[in-house]
Amino acid sequence: MASTRDQVLNEIKVLGQASVAELAERVGLTAVAVRHHVAALQAEGLLKAIEIRHGVGRPSLHYSLTDTARERYPTRYVEFSERLLDELKSMLPAEALEQMFNRIAEGIAAQHQAELSGQSLSERLDTLVGILGREGFATRWNQTGESIALSEYNCPYVRIGQRHPEVCQLDEAIIRHVLAVDVEKTHCVLQGGGHCEFLIRPAIKPTS
Repeated sequence: MASTRDQVLNEIKVLGQASVAELAERVGLTAVAVRHHVAALQAEGLLKAIEIRHGVGRPSLHYSLTDTARERYPTRYVEFSERLLDELKSMLPAEALEQMFNRIAEGIAAQHQAELSGQSLSERLDTLVGILGREGFATRWNQTGESIALSEYNCPYVRIGQRHPEVCQLDEAIIRHVLAVDVEKTHCVLQGGGHCEFLIRPAIKPTS
């Protein structure tokens, strides 16, 4: 049986946005009780308040779901991505698929070109950690002598990669384009590793 707070979230999902009075009527509670649940959901980052004006007087507050709340509901992104890759692989040769992932990586790196301009390799590595973090990867880098290793402790595509290991080309290509260096993958979760790891070769590649 759904909790009262789940009921509140479900009603707002159906309505798009709702006031406390509307929610109280739909879930069968007093406005005071609903306001308590709404405040708790706001504190959890699941609801956001919107001021709605109706002519003169004070605006009324309506509540809508945050992105965090929407993620609680079932989605089929993984299944859709797998089906899409199934179709692409049936239509394209492996080289074309690799080029596609490479172009995506180039586009991501290009978005940060101004930030990367003039940075040293260590600064680029720090910037790269942030870029990969926004893409859903949890990464750290460390240097021992001349050897630099970049470790990924979370991959947002690990489930898709179990059927389509080609997606592993994406993060490797992002690393290569952002750092402008040669990269070698030395460990992979899909091959039984505890995390993915890349060896960074510091020699800057010549630009054409």
